[in-house]
Amino acid sequence: MAETRVAPYGSWKSPITSDMIVAEAVGLMEVVLDGDDVCWIEMRPSEGGRYVVVRRSLDGKTADVTPPEFNARTRVHEYGGGSYAVRDGTLYFSNFGDQRLYRQDPGAAPRPITPEADLRYADGVVDSPRNRLICIREDHTNAGHEAVNTICAVALAGEKEAVVLVSGNDFYSSPRLSPDGSRLAWVTWNHPNMPWDETELWVGEVGADGVLLGTERIAGGPRQSVVQPEWSPDGVLYFVSDRTGWWNLYRWRPSAGSGQAAVEPACEMEAEFAAPQWVFGRPTYAFAGVGQIICTFTQRGAWQLAAIDTASLELRPIDTPYSDISSVRASDTHAFFRAGAPAERASIVRLDLATREVKRLRRSGHITVDPGYISIPEPVEFPTENGLSAHAFLYRPGNRDFTASPAERPPLLVKIHGGPTSATTTTLALEVQYWTSRGFAVVDVNYGGSTGYGRDYRERLRDQWGIVEVDDCVNVARYLAERGEVDGNRLAIRGGSAGGWTTLCALTFRDVFKAGASYFGVSDAEALAKETHKFESRYLDGLIGPYPERKDLYRERSAIHYVDRLSCPLILFQGLEDKIVPPRQAETMFEALKKKGIPVAYVPFEGEQHGFRIAANMKRSLDGELYFYSRVFGFELADPVEPVPIENLD
Repeated sequence: MAETRVAPYGSWKSPITSDMIVAEAVGLMEVVLDGDDVCWIEMRPSEGGRYVVVRRSLDGKTADVTPPEFNARTRVHEYGGGSYAVRDGTLYFSNFGDQRLYRQDPGAAPRPITPEADLRYADGVVDSPRNRLICIREDHTNAGHEAVNTICAVALAGEKEAVVLVSGNDFYSSPRLSPDGSRLAWVTWNHPNMPWDETELWVGEVGADGVLLGTERIAGGPRQSVVQPEWSPDGVLYFVSDRTGWWNLYRWRPSAGSGQAAVEPACEMEAEFAAPQWVFGRPTYAFAGVGQIICTFTQRGAWQLAAIDTASLELRPIDTPYSDISSVRASDTHAFFRAGAPAERASIVRLDLATREVKRLRRSGHITVDPGYISIPEPVEFPTENGLSAHAFLYRPGNRDFTASPAERPPLLVKIHGGPTSATTTTLALEVQYWTSRGFAVVDVNYGGSTGYGRDYRERLRDQWGIVEVDDCVNVARYLAERGEVDGNRLAIRGGSAGGWTTLCALTFRDVFKAGASYFGVSDAEALAKETHKFESRYLDGLIGPYPERKDLYRERSAIHYVDRLSCPLILFQGLEDKIVPPRQAETMFEALKKKGIPVAYVPFEGEQHGFRIAANMKRSLDGELYFYSRVFGFELADPVEPVPIENLD
């Protein structure tokens, strides 16, 4: 065994390179069953971020379904999800380039079934008896006006115009047909709410001609988020609601009557059986026959699998090696899901319900890393403002070949998830290990406002965005520095999107961090409120206040108006086709810091939107950030990386 060498933190040589991270890595999502076959989507950076529908048959053969010239990705809500449906071997999917729906029969090329128009489709279910697809439609044809969202029916052969079934509200999701096709359930909400704020669950009777006859509200209303309606095989409607302060499972029996009185809990506990609905098509439970539900829930940041008996409502945990589980589907004999663990990257997994045998059907990457270079996350609960505590996961520096001088403490990267209504995951992320294996400590923060800890924790951010999450990030850095875990003089903060906002606010309004990296981050909340897309156009009403009534708060919390307070180095990464956080925000911040004389770098990427999907750009941003810190914190890199131009470095 080679002798461990002593070297400064940050300068350790690591086998976890940016080339390794992007070489074979694929994003895995949207598990769907079709008889005995299982399908999923792969996001492939090596193919320019193309989304590919993949099918695995019962005999184990795995093959791409969508041809190379197609990209199975929808832009509904901009974040997409729910981009395809499949029935009896025929695939129906949204193509990213033109946002039309396509039908692809076995052995045939895809053909469009919706017109050439500025229309987008998502979250579809096949209504076989009526030969149609029921889905969400987002209509952008009236330029200069807000998009119109409806639930519509699209003929599977494309020979008829789409029929609008439900309209009038701002947003819809999850149209779900009962097994006999007699009822349609859906979720709806209106501005200024987001789907985790306040939604309603409705059910309508479907007539012989396919039109809805009568409709009624089943659940939801003020300060209640209802998500994920699903019909059981025997026609009982299940859904997730946070009416008790936790996203728990409930059910409604049509034969028991109508309205709120017919709703009963299926499993109530201090745990979350759902995640925030940023995208479509990520169910957290499914039916394994009439008598059993396979579900996943999270407590204190870790997800686990369980089975619920639909008769006794007893919940029985299912032991798996995973701490992050999503996109759950089930048959009578097997469960399928996307899963990851602290020492294992995300995979598509099949679980035998009888034997509990786990089989990985597809890994997000085939490259393996020696455990000696892997840092395992440790849950941290730390004190924050107002006598409260917040949560994070700490990754210590880890490299079997190196150690540092006992007198030295590692630099810290405070990592902030996006959203901000979201949560971090403990799935092995080589992007985190890239840093820890070079001698950085990383703390991944589930600040107040994150999901997975109940509604009260999630609502800490109400009217307080730019304050609560910034305080939590500052306090976790101070907490670790005061305990001697990290070097208090080398604290950096990084984040993307909403995490970029927190990064910029922390660097501007607090004097704790010595450097930062903003990935497509918000620097001007007022500009975001004016320019962003429909789904998030009123999001800031709940995070800051109504606009323009509270324009003062938008300016008061936006870093772009207070660059005179920012006095530490910053690097900005930005996609030039980003419609959620337009490039102008990063460019304005860059020019302001450049003029002020602060070390600053700006790295724009052609062809990228909100989040980077092209392998070369993912590599460039990761290596560029490392190079930036090496110059700012003054350590030598073990391997050369392509420099980024840094203004005012001298």
